Amino acid sequence: MAILVTRPYPDNEKTAQGLRARGFDVLVSPALRLEPLPFHYDTEVNYDAVIVTSANAVRAVQDDPALGPLHGLKLFAVGDASAQMARQAGFTNVVSASGDGAALREAVTAGLKKGTTLCYLAGADLGRDLTIELGERGYTVITHTTYRMMPVPVFDDAAMTAFKTNSVDAVLHYSRRSARSFVEAAQASGIEILALALRHVCISETVASILREAGAGRIVVARAPDENAIFEALDRALGAAS
Repeated sequence: MAILVTRPYPDNEKTAQGLRARGFDVLVSPALRLEPLPFHYDTEVNYDAVIVTSANAVRAVQDDPALGPLHGLKLFAVGDASAQMARQAGFTNVVSASGDGAALREAVTAGLKKGTTLCYLAGADLGRDLTIELGERGYTVITHTTYRMMPVPVFDDAAMTAFKTNSVDAVLHYSRRSARSFVEAAQASGIEILALALRHVCISETVASILREAGAGRIVVARAPDENAIFEALDRALGAAS
């Protein structure tokens, strides 16, 4: 029996490693894939700092020479993972808000004076609009969309075999989009009933709502939006099953 990890590459590798260290068998089947978008540096804008709300926003353009002029600026990252990715991409002055979008907003307002011009490296689908939130506080935010996450339309052969042989103990879900893509792939692959009957472990209630609406009944939600909490939720889900 295996734990199915639906996170996109390369984050799924970290999750799989953590699960294996806890003694689980792991099956990796990304529900989304990263699609980088061209980055165009506007030479007519004098940026004072950079903000990012995901590691993927930096990962998608880390090898793009156009990113070079931004490396010397202070970068505010939403969390430790995005901060680490920024450092790997060449940024040297990095601040982690160690939280969510609200925490990032507060870090920016505490660390930068009003009137500052920010370069916002972001994904195509935003959970919250920091451009408006920071704009209302006196900052100029220019958004550069560096990537989008594309649904994986069907499951691969290994995942299909695992579903059909009842070899999946639980499925981990880290975002609304990946949960929705999982449901759509199950429908397109003709295994919707099998897939939704499994135990589903979600990083938040918002993510869980996607599975509930689709008809899943065995859902456990992490007590905090981080990986340690989702692993604890997995233990609860499997403990309840035993």
